[in-house]
Amino acid sequence: MEDVLLVVHVLAAIVFVGGSAVATSLFPRYAPVAATVPAEAAPDQDERSPTVAAAMHRITRGYAVAGLVVPVAGIVLAAVQGRMGELWVTLSMILTAAAAGLLVTQIVPRQREALDTPGPAAPLRALSMLAGFYNLIWAVVVVLMIVRPGSEG
Repeated sequence: MEDVLLVVHVLAAIVFVGGSAVATSLFPRYAPVAATVPAEAAPDQDERSPTVAAAMHRITRGYAVAGLVVPVAGIVLAAVQGRMGELWVTLSMILTAAAAGLLVTQIVPRQREALDTPGPAAPLRALSMLAGFYNLIWAVVVVLMIVRPGSEG
């Protein structure tokens, strides 16, 4: 049972969290900017593709929902192993909640807004920074899973 939970947890993290991390990072590059924005304000104007940006937004949303398997399997696995009280598990759960909150309250709504109402490139740079924080949180969670500070074995 533990092996199955671990495999589900790790594979879901790779596919769903990894997929949403890539999609959030790529979205700002392809998101449309307003036609009235001067070319020097959006030097990568030729790369812009609303179709690709819309696909990245759908991946971000869809993989975020499917990614709920990751914390569920992780919590069940930690409970089965008797590790729920360990520091690395607690920190990982807090960081996972922070990443989910960032995704749901900031990244997905800003992506939707950028698709609905193209504007200047500055909000897309802010969105790119938020995607970086989102990815950094997941990198810290991976380190916690490997190093396991406060582990009892």
